[in-house]
Amino acid sequence: MKTTILLTSALLAPLCSAPPCWAQPADSRPPEQVVKTTIDQVMAAVHADPGAGSGDPDATYRIVQQRFLPATDFLLTTQYAVGEAVFRQFQTLLARTYALQLTQIQGQDTRFKYAPPRLAADALDAVVKTTVQTGGDTMAIDYRMRKTGAGWKIYDINMMGAWMIQVYRKQFASRLAAGGMDGLVKYLAAHNEMP
Repeated sequence: MKTTILLTSALLAPLCSAPPCWAQPADSRPPEQVVKTTIDQVMAAVHADPGAGSGDPDATYRIVQQRFLPATDFLLTTQYAVGEAVFRQFQTLLARTYALQLTQIQGQDTRFKYAPPRLAADALDAVVKTTVQTGGDTMAIDYRMRKTGAGWKIYDINMMGAWMIQVYRKQFASRLAAGGMDGLVKYLAAHNEMP
């Protein structure tokens, strides 16, 4: 069970490096203005940089990172391009993991205690600390939450001192290196078929 629990959210997290993608303030400019400003800034920086201006790929890449990436949502791009199959398998894995945890406490006197986080009015990220008491055992479980247009959503869980995103990131990295996205999907599918 611990391996399954610790296998959860690493695939998407690397696509949002610090600071979190969703923590950026809303841009109220119309879409065409965002594109125009972004392209204008990229081109001005390329022309002003001697290396980029002479075609140096490293210098150009640095400009793209600084000037272009902040205007992108490559997480969404990845989801559209390759993520649907991974998302379905990963969602199945997470649901099965959670269901397995629930089956282990059925029939027992289980109590949950929730500690509301202290949040600023404009907070987009929160950690909700909980305590689960089953019989004589007590376990702390923390939930990372993201505020979306549809309300707060859980995106990471800390059980036994390990955040799922960190654990899955490591486990999935080796699968991706060995077999690419198809290999990861096959691995998840095979894992989900196990009883």
